[in-house]
Amino acid sequence: MDGDLMITGFFPLYTLGIDHSNSHASKQEENKMFIFKSYQCVLALAFAIEEINKNPDLLHNLTLGYDIYDVEFRTWTMFKNLFICLFGKYKFPNYSCMRDSRSIAVLTGPSGITSDQIGTLLGLYRFPQFTFGPFDHALSDHNKFPALYQMAPKDTSIATAMVSILLHFSWSWVGLLTSQVENGAWVLAELKDEMAKNRVCVAYELVILSQDVSYIFKFMAFHNEVNLSSASVLIIYGDNDSLIFLMIFIEQIFMHGKVCIMNSQWDFTMKRKYFMIGSLHVPLIFVHHHVEVSGFIDFVKAVKPSKYPEDIFLARLWFLSFNCSYSECDCVAWDNCAQDASLDLLPGHIFDMTMSGDSYNVYNTVYAVAQALHEMLLHQTEVQTMGNRKETVTSPAKLHNFLKNIPFFNPTRDQIIWEMKRNLEPEYDILNIWNFPEGLELAVRIGKFSPYAPHANQLSLSEDMVEWAIGTTETPHSVCSESCGPGFRKSPQEGKAACCFDCTPCPENEIANGTDMEQCVKCQVHQYANIQRTQCHMRTASFLGFEDPLGMALACTALCFSLLTVAVLGIFLKHQDTAIVKANNRSLSYILLISLIFCFLCSLLFLGHPNTFTCILQQITFGVVFTVAISTVLVKTVIVVLAFKATSPGRKMRWLLVSGAPNFIIPICTLIQVTFCGLWLGTSPPFVDTDTYSEHGHIIILCNKGSLTAFYCVLGYLCSLALASFTVAFLARNLPDTFNEAKFLTFSMLVFCSVWLTFLPVYHSAKGKVMVAVEVFSILASSAGLLGCIFVPKCYNILVRPERENPGKETDLSTSQQPQLWRQQQQRP
Repeated sequence: MDGDLMITGFFPLYTLGIDHSNSHASKQEENKMFIFKSYQCVLALAFAIEEINKNPDLLHNLTLGYDIYDVEFRTWTMFKNLFICLFGKYKFPNYSCMRDSRSIAVLTGPSGITSDQIGTLLGLYRFPQFTFGPFDHALSDHNKFPALYQMAPKDTSIATAMVSILLHFSWSWVGLLTSQVENGAWVLAELKDEMAKNRVCVAYELVILSQDVSYIFKFMAFHNEVNLSSASVLIIYGDNDSLIFLMIFIEQIFMHGKVCIMNSQWDFTMKRKYFMIGSLHVPLIFVHHHVEVSGFIDFVKAVKPSKYPEDIFLARLWFLSFNCSYSECDCVAWDNCAQDASLDLLPGHIFDMTMSGDSYNVYNTVYAVAQALHEMLLHQTEVQTMGNRKETVTSPAKLHNFLKNIPFFNPTRDQIIWEMKRNLEPEYDILNIWNFPEGLELAVRIGKFSPYAPHANQLSLSEDMVEWAIGTTETPHSVCSESCGPGFRKSPQEGKAACCFDCTPCPENEIANGTDMEQCVKCQVHQYANIQRTQCHMRTASFLGFEDPLGMALACTALCFSLLTVAVLGIFLKHQDTAIVKANNRSLSYILLISLIFCFLCSLLFLGHPNTFTCILQQITFGVVFTVAISTVLVKTVIVVLAFKATSPGRKMRWLLVSGAPNFIIPICTLIQVTFCGLWLGTSPPFVDTDTYSEHGHIIILCNKGSLTAFYCVLGYLCSLALASFTVAFLARNLPDTFNEAKFLTFSMLVFCSVWLTFLPVYHSAKGKVMVAVEVFSILASSAGLLGCIFVPKCYNILVRPERENPGKETDLSTSQQPQLWRQQQQRP
């Protein structure tokens, strides 16, 4: 299309393959496969130029035109049309055969390799070059490409966008497939970092090394790794150049039932029509979001070869699409075509009426060039008087200053920002491919990713619009290990990725109330974990109280024995003048009975809600009253032995007996025990403590001994007194037994020692309230042993066998008279 100034476009309109469906082709040129997708970029160029030419506010009295050239991918003929554009002929570079070149800018793309090779030549002449394909890091070198402008936004947020959809569907085990180009390496690093931040693991990683067909065989080598992997998701990043062969073969030989997350939309026209209904994989494609350009679809509908007779590519498209007859002069007979033929009648997978991302970049390029030209013309008008405006625009290199320094907007008010000063992150539309019979497919927008939205709302997705693979109605699952539910924590598997783990139940009193928790959370001291290990509940305070059945039983037992001891004391007081009461030293019996009453009652201090006072009092009282009781028994045994051994008046034993020295044993022994207790209270006294382990769901309040060493010293001292009493009583067991209680004292000490020796292992194995109950039971049992073994036989004789008493001899028999009484009894028949 002619104009005062021309924009030249290089588009790959044919592939290297052969179109076998074209049976009418008579030349090799006509037998090439036509790329319908690339031709939409040509239409976008024409549409933008026609809009600008109709706009009275741009380029006054100047019109834009365009030249379209086909560029063959990776062949030497790539430079042929470029040389013709620059020099008029391709055989003599640097020698221009054109007297008046009106070309002001060059459009290249979408292949980055094509733009690279063309840009190397254009950069020598600082000829403005605009690439409309995907952003390529290799083209960002401004020293190598000083005149190149990339129209596509940089994929700064593609990694975040792809990972967001993984998190949305809870896919944590994915494969990676990238091309070994600068773009692929850069995105791969960003993608791995973003995946690591969100705990998404890489199952396998494949890198495409080149575009040669030989790398297809490498795909075959990875076939088992991909299809047999437990990862159901594969992320593919690359451009159409690097993935061109993958697009052809991936469905037939590569993947089965995989979800492919991609950054490039496939060219559906290259797929075979006989492919089965549906798809073996699910493509989710991220494309740059752009606003809809009004009027473009109507423009495309009106495009016909008769309207653009010089467009040989449109004629080719029309011939292939509407089966127009072919004449001998290699011209299309338009009269034989349907009169209502229009591009909107073509299937969507052949020719999409909606403006693509590449076409939108072409549209923006034209407006950027037009606005830069407009500003340049205004500037020239200010600095000089223009005789012929057309002749003033002589060098395209002058356009760079205006392109770099002026902000540009297209008619949709979308700002055009060059890569060199781009700081905006792109938004993405998410497309899903719907499949129809005979290979027909439709790209459907199912969601959007916007980095400018709040973090939780960056991804918006309509799951009900996603078409999954054949025979699948549910969302695919892609994890290395199933999630650990509440009550379990993740336990990493050695030598494997972080996403591969075992689920381990939480330990005692720890919970995990979420899924895939790394560590269980320990409940606080006043809380406990439920059986499922999912919640912490408040513990119920518990102690061995009087209302507790066990506590009530022990309290009743203590009171009963106390009353029984009081009863025995009453019997002894009532029969204090009897021989049996006098013969066994009734004052010591009274002391022993009173101490036993306190022994029984001190057990009540161990029951009820503990406090600091009761914790101290129970241990001190226990130690002192039991010392009094055992030392009293020791005195009684010593007196018995002395009474029967001091037979001669001058012996020392008789002097000890008569002087009353044994009676000092009780205060001395008690004083020693009080000293132990004082040291106990001074170093580490008992205190109120809690036990959270003995009973599930309860926190037991009890008294801590403080210093176990002091406690065992007190208990050991009692046992040593009891052992001494047992030894002395054992020596006096064979003395005359009419009034001799040595045997009873021996048995009582045997019971006492047995109880407290049994207490030690049981006490150490018991916990919580049971531990307190064991201590109370030991107090009651040892006290009852003393009461029963010493006083029950005497009460029996007093109450049941009174005839054993001698009525005529009911005088108070002192200790000094016991040997004489013994001799008198031996002389009786």
